[in-house]
Amino acid sequence: MSGVSESNVPSQSSRGTKRKWVPEEDAALVSCMVDLHNVGTFNADTGFKAGYLNELEKMLEKALPNAMLKARPNIESRIRLLKRDWSIVYDMLNGQNNSGFGWDDHRQVIVAEDAVWDSYLKVRMSSTLYYPILTKLITNMISSFL
Repeated sequence: MSGVSESNVPSQSSRGTKRKWVPEEDAALVSCMVDLHNVGTFNADTGFKAGYLNELEKMLEKALPNAMLKARPNIESRIRLLKRDWSIVYDMLNGQNNSGFGWDDHRQVIVAEDAVWDSYLKVRMSSTLYYPILTKLITNMISSFL
């Protein structure tokens, strides 16, 4: 694929329906959502009005001409995932019984003492059977990013 940037080529899983987004695409999507909100044409009390996905598709086509992002399913599902991930972080920082978490603006990560993470994981784990193994995995993953 000479001459084509890898970040502009959509990749799909073996099922053929999933699309792996690259960081540049996420950044462009968020930027376009902010721009769409600031214009105000599609704003509603509970989010965006109908038709906003098609407008985002047009905006992303201009920003990332080779990405081939479609309103449905690509943009719609990515927004749903971003909302889910945001909700988890929001709950960690602002939810009940979650004191001890903070946000590091410089590194753009959630920070907490080990005891706070341990407590959070104990409450959030749906099955305690794998808790010790997952704790080791998660602790190793977290420390590898620091």
